[in-house]
Amino acid sequence: MLTPDMKRIIDEQRLGFVATCAADGTPNVSPKATFVVLDERTIAFGDLRSPGTLRNLKENPRIEVNFVDPFVRKGYRFAGRARIVPRGDEAFADLIGKFSGPLADRMQALVVITLERVRPLISPGYDDGTTETELRRQWTARFRKLQPNARFEE
Repeated sequence: MLTPDMKRIIDEQRLGFVATCAADGTPNVSPKATFVVLDERTIAFGDLRSPGTLRNLKENPRIEVNFVDPFVRKGYRFAGRARIVPRGDEAFADLIGKFSGPLADRMQALVVITLERVRPLISPGYDDGTTETELRRQWTARFRKLQPNARFEE
């Protein structure tokens, strides 16, 4: 199910916008920046500060995650069912090794998502014939202007 390009965008962007639904039907969107690809049908993120997301998933395991490359305005929508794996669970010990960096030690649970549907996400900016190169140039210029002194800090 996951193509090389889908894996690339998850790895490069890291920031996925997670959509869940509360028991009363209220939608919740929360950014998560600890995503990893586990296999061809499974992605996961670590719980650092996700009380609302985890509460919603306990009630309703359906989830959608959007990843977007902000420079080309393209990405993917990943939908499926989530399983919460708390620290101390045998599966947690097996999975935590897939996560790297200093945040892995702070993860209290892992959310494992079995994908059921993947769809492309493409900006309407392409509808008038604008090319990816043109959009990349436009959005790179915009992001540069947003930085102090109109440049990226190193």
